[in-house]
Amino acid sequence: MTAIFITATGADVGTTFVVAALVRHLRQIGRPVDAIKPIASGYDPAQAASSDVGVLVSALGLPFTPESIDHVSPWRFRAALPPDLAARQEGRSIGVDEVIAYCQAEIRKRRSVLLIDGGGGLMAPLDDRRTILDVMMALRLPLILVTGSYAGAVSHTLTALDSLFRRDMNVLAIIVSETAGSNVPLDDVVASIGRFAAPVIGLPRRRG
Repeated sequence: MTAIFITATGADVGTTFVVAALVRHLRQIGRPVDAIKPIASGYDPAQAASSDVGVLVSALGLPFTPESIDHVSPWRFRAALPPDLAARQEGRSIGVDEVIAYCQAEIRKRRSVLLIDGGGGLMAPLDDRRTILDVMMALRLPLILVTGSYAGAVSHTLTALDSLFRRDMNVLAIIVSETAGSNVPLDDVVASIGRFAAPVIGLPRRRG
């Protein structure tokens, strides 16, 4: 029984896609699993089922209800912007200490594997001073780093790893989630990152 924090090199690299894939895999092999995405930007209530939050609710096999949405993601914002800016557009703010406390409470009460979807990139600002990385440092969970297969992904990944290693964070694995439309082959990105860190796993996008 463990909790794992899934973070990313930046926005739109497929963190929730990876978390949902892990959830489905664990459920298929009979392992109890829960997943949360504490902060979600770009959440449109009118299209909730197709949102990142909806993807996780579906992967968990939960009924799509206000309660399941609140459980998976208590802090939701309409604008597809960094969390601090998305909150500001709605006249709101993110209580970083509250986010940390929420995650800690979920960790304490888990009876299964708990996956925490950080989303947005490890340096995504949450308020005027703190980022997702501050949440990760407070929780001190083992990490999975997600990146894409776009041009520049290798440099972004190595920069993120340097930041994490300097803080003695435990990186379990790096997952390269194939970037739709990229002209950089997935296997090439995996091999390039693999020269500097391990293990590196390539995750192809679903076709059709």
